[in-house]
Amino acid sequence: MSDTMVSTVRLSREMATALSAVARADEMPVSEAIREAIDRHIASRRTDHAFQERLKKCLDEDREVLALLSGGATQ
Repeated sequence: MSDTMVSTVRLSREMATALSAVARADEMPVSEAIREAIDRHIASRRTDHAFQERLKKCLDEDREVLALLSGGATQ
């Protein structure tokens, strides 16, 4: 089984045209330009303290929901 996933991204015509031009100028496929942008976005979130706090809150909430659904008690 492949270690990749296929995703669909809806872009405005303007954004798609700009992305295509950027990818062409950088001599890379549009998909690679998108992957690079996603990598940069994730990297910036890893160093964003406010984001990390929001992520922790989401994970804590998910743990509570999982405990409720599995019949266990919350912490």
